[in-house]
Amino acid sequence: MTTAAGSTAPGVYVCGADELGPGERLVRELDGRSVGVFNVDGCFYALANRCPHKGGPLCRGPVTGTTLPTRDLEFRYGMPGRVLRCAWHGWEFEIETGRCLALPRVRARTYPVVVEGGGVYVVL
Repeated sequence: MTTAAGSTAPGVYVCGADELGPGERLVRELDGRSVGVFNVDGCFYALANRCPHKGGPLCRGPVTGTTLPTRDLEFRYGMPGRVLRCAWHGWEFEIETGRCLALPRVRARTYPVVVEGGGVYVVL
């Protein structure tokens, strides 16, 4: 992608890095693709806004944690703010990798994110 000044941008501009605080997200159309951009503890991640299960709007679901595997008869909550749950059927995905927590072979599509010059860019 080339900017008006002729320099090459690292991807599609989404927003200023200071416009998306920790724990926040934006869902935008980028070159005809619906993409969610998430700030997880100051790191930016992008996922396709499509659940691989049934095609629901994945990035509109709640950002939560999940119950972690433990020993017998124990429950432990973990990964707060790092799990995206599809609003249609509750499938959970790790925001950083797109990996489905219940079926690790299933992944939501992820995109590289570049923060440069104060801007957040998604590489499609």
